[in-house]
Amino acid sequence: MTNSAIKVGLFIPCYVNQLYPQVGIATLELLEKLGVDVYYPEGQTCCGQPLGNSGYEQDSKGICNLFVKNFNDYDYIVGPSGSCIYHVKHHFDILEQTPEVKRVRNNAYELCEFIVKILGKTDLGASFPHKVGLHKSCHGLRGLKLGKCSEVQGEHYSTEEDLLKEVKGLELMALNRKDECCGFGGTFAVFEEAISSKMGKDRVQDHIDSDVEVLTGADHSCLMHMEGIVNRNKQPLKVMHIAEILNSSL
Repeated sequence: MTNSAIKVGLFIPCYVNQLYPQVGIATLELLEKLGVDVYYPEGQTCCGQPLGNSGYEQDSKGICNLFVKNFNDYDYIVGPSGSCIYHVKHHFDILEQTPEVKRVRNNAYELCEFIVKILGKTDLGASFPHKVGLHKSCHGLRGLKLGKCSEVQGEHYSTEEDLLKEVKGLELMALNRKDECCGFGGTFAVFEEAISSKMGKDRVQDHIDSDVEVLTGADHSCLMHMEGIVNRNKQPLKVMHIAEILNSSL
């Protein structure tokens, strides 16, 4: 199947849509550059993750069913968020497992995973001459298996690193604690504010200590948490979603 024959439903998480529309635009432009046939279902809403994280999973069934209704007709569902895609793949088990639900769960992909594993691409022709630090979010790393965790033995791999290493001029900086949680955790950041803040400060400081200019990752919820810390403390660090870098031609 050629890329142009692949029909993709673009899923833009609600917080990205409301707060970081440039990430949604970068994702769309990137997929279009790769030649896939991209559609944006206008009736899409939240995937239901916030309710699930707060213990109201049963109350999220209506949202989850609407997601299935919106995205069932596509070959793949692609979104710039590991946590949201993880929720679709692993927590839509609360629904009756109809062929439509199974299809959506099986065909949902985080953006980087889709580009590397489905399209077989790593060099996207991007250019970004900066020192970059990669934050590997827990849902993407340990949930979707987008890379090898430091606590697990075996050969190293990382879909995000594979893509960033091909970006012209980009220097991927080594971190001291390369896959530690940032402390966001959705509603964890609300109910355990002090712990969440301290974890986030530690992650930000690791990037600063590693001479990073731009902090990136595949999950903007984590990036939003750390960007808030950076901004409040006026620290010398820029935060960008990986889609923005991969779509860059600086």
